[in-house]
Amino acid sequence: MKSRTRAVVIGGGIAGCSTLYHLTQEGWTDVVLVERNELTSGTTWHSAAQVTNFGMNQTMVGLKSHSIRLYKELADDPDYPINYHHADGGIRLANTEGQMQGYRHFASMARGMDVHFEVIDADECARRHPLISTDNLIGGLWDPLDGDIDPAQLCQALARRARKAGAEVYRNTPVTALTQHSDDTWTVHTEHGDIDCDVVVNACGYRVNEVGAMMGVHHPVTSMEHQYFLTEEIEAIRDAGHRMPLLRCPISDYYCRQEKNGLLLGFYEQGCKTWGMDGIDPNFVNALCPDDLDRVTDVLEGAFARMPALMEVGIHTVVNGPITYTIDGAPLVGPIPGKRNAYCIIGLRAGLGEGGGHGWLLAQQIVHGEACYDMWCLDPRRFSGHANVELTALKAIEDYQNEFRFHFPHEHRPAGRPAKTTPLTPVLASERAEFTVVNGWERVDYFKPDPDFSPTLSFDFDETFDLVAAEVESIRTGVGLAEVNGFNRIEITGSDRHAFLDRLFCGLVSRREGRVGLGYLLNDHGMIKAEATIANLPASDRGPARVWYGSAAASEFHDMDWLRLHLRSDEDVQLHSLTNDQTILVLAGPKSRSVLSACTRGDWSADAFPWLSVRECFVGIAPATVMNLSYSGELAYEIHVPNASVYAAYLALREAGETHGLKLFGARAVESMRMEKSFLHWKADLITEFDPFETGLDRFVRLDKGAFVGRDALLKRKSEGPRRKLVPLRIDSTHGPAHPGASLMQDDTVVGTVTSGEWGHRTELNLAHAFIHPSLAQVGREMKLDSCGKRIGATVISPSPYDPDFVRMKA
Repeated sequence: MKSRTRAVVIGGGIAGCSTLYHLTQEGWTDVVLVERNELTSGTTWHSAAQVTNFGMNQTMVGLKSHSIRLYKELADDPDYPINYHHADGGIRLANTEGQMQGYRHFASMARGMDVHFEVIDADECARRHPLISTDNLIGGLWDPLDGDIDPAQLCQALARRARKAGAEVYRNTPVTALTQHSDDTWTVHTEHGDIDCDVVVNACGYRVNEVGAMMGVHHPVTSMEHQYFLTEEIEAIRDAGHRMPLLRCPISDYYCRQEKNGLLLGFYEQGCKTWGMDGIDPNFVNALCPDDLDRVTDVLEGAFARMPALMEVGIHTVVNGPITYTIDGAPLVGPIPGKRNAYCIIGLRAGLGEGGGHGWLLAQQIVHGEACYDMWCLDPRRFSGHANVELTALKAIEDYQNEFRFHFPHEHRPAGRPAKTTPLTPVLASERAEFTVVNGWERVDYFKPDPDFSPTLSFDFDETFDLVAAEVESIRTGVGLAEVNGFNRIEITGSDRHAFLDRLFCGLVSRREGRVGLGYLLNDHGMIKAEATIANLPASDRGPARVWYGSAAASEFHDMDWLRLHLRSDEDVQLHSLTNDQTILVLAGPKSRSVLSACTRGDWSADAFPWLSVRECFVGIAPATVMNLSYSGELAYEIHVPNASVYAAYLALREAGETHGLKLFGARAVESMRMEKSFLHWKADLITEFDPFETGLDRFVRLDKGAFVGRDALLKRKSEGPRRKLVPLRIDSTHGPAHPGASLMQDDTVVGTVTSGEWGHRTELNLAHAFIHPSLAQVGREMKLDSCGKRIGATVISPSPYDPDFVRMKA
């Protein structure tokens, strides 16, 4: 066994084998995989092994398309062919118009990745799958490339190719410990010796947290028991003359595919069961859980109704094995939070179908620092400290119960809530707040007219439309107050703090005390990595001279890891997170200065406290740090208050606001207003697939300022010209917004993809942001939006359709 290698992948299922193979394809051939038993002896061996193109976003569709191409190549390898039923086709059924509308959106989204789904009616579903009944059926989504694959053969084929490229695979080699050294390299301790390496990858399936514990981390992954059975031969399948398409049914919570001349039928029962919560038997290898068909009786009845032929056939084999879930159902693929040179590829509940793509993207991240797609939907850092065992289990159960039911816009399912709150959460709830969730935080979405108000889940505008309009109007004409909790805040101290930040930001970083600036951080490829405000606070009784780095709530772990990665040992810089200690109260509208002045001491006039200023003060009796910033386009103040004092500050602002007609507002109003100002949202409009020039952030780039992360790559990219340009659009519809991922068309050619969209209540415009072909980026250019299957006019407009001269926010 080697004693030194570049990377060690721990785990010999589809995740590990795919990662190992793709590392060799990206140029790392001195790599090793260690497996405690035999390859595929965990979940992989009993996988139902369905291979679909369907995904909830373009990254997922892209990685699944890679899996399909790779698996087809492996199946066609004359030296080592594998069993892959490619392009049998598959149908996702629907019995509501809402589901059909969602399918039309996903078809629009997938088209931008050159994947072509078809939305079909109930009769066409039955024509393509003659075993199903059309009772209580409206239609479905057809995936022409759906299929299934032999899991053991697939993993052996990937391992074989990796070995041929120079990788080594050590079976029956349990890992006993992991040690990280001062230079961030690792030693992987095994029962057969130690392996030193630069990078370690956790690909351990349901044993993920056994290896996680060796690193001192916990991953939000748990396992669910999952049952399927194989039927005896079905005459109609034997005599059909073609393979039956795969079927996924959100109506009755089951799936099926052809297996020989019978069916493999799998269940997602409501009375589901977690597995391994209190530890896993070390001898649980190539093993299954006891059968429990009583648990799936209700689901089976629905399957009988949809496929009457099942009532005439016997059960040949029952399989009940563990499959892994995360908090949101999507895998965790990427850097492990808080660790250097440590990655994971875990929580792959649909591992066989997706594993080829997951390993492909992870290998790119390991070798090149970034993947070809923005990986945020898979990034392990998208969850932070709230992701404990109990919460993970509750969300896993909920996701399991809703396996084939996609999330509608603005849908927030109830399990595991509330995970993070502030002292104001119950106060705002008593004001009839409806909450959304941001990185676990309960944040006000809008205020309900009555306790029983419940909007329809839809891709169209819903019943909240007029409520949000009223909140926006109160801000435009008067003053509004909102709590923005969970906002990422990192306090940076030390004499080298400004030089440190200057090296990370692609633009100028203000060093003036009492001033705030906005800037962007790039990765080594010159692409957008992060967006942050920088506030320079002078020394006071609250602390030394310091910088407050502020960014999106979801970026808490992501940004801290990036900053720590670039700290130099000889720099006097200290980083301290305030994210969970402070809450922001946003005061916005033309009367906001009057309200603030009524409950604080000092001169808050435009001359004394202009736009982009920061000052420490007291709001009532609450210590606060106030910034003159606006995400709404109106005069506004961010009031940062310690959580212990936030209720006192809230009461002081409410009392001061009474005479000015102060109203409360929520996140949907903010989204409407930021679209009218063409302000961008991190991980919606700001992604690692595009550079600042393509994203329209030229004014934030100073290539002549000296070295910064990504500068050389950005210079090269600028000389090559943009591949896409981010533009604001006017959508010619009053029925619904443009949804992220929707395709923009010219005739039958996709020319762009929507990143965000919302109705602008002050401008009365349906607005969107989209990356489009540069030749179409001129103001006035027209195209069509594929909005849930309907072609709707879309026109490029000038940025900031509301108050384009920024007069109101600087008043």
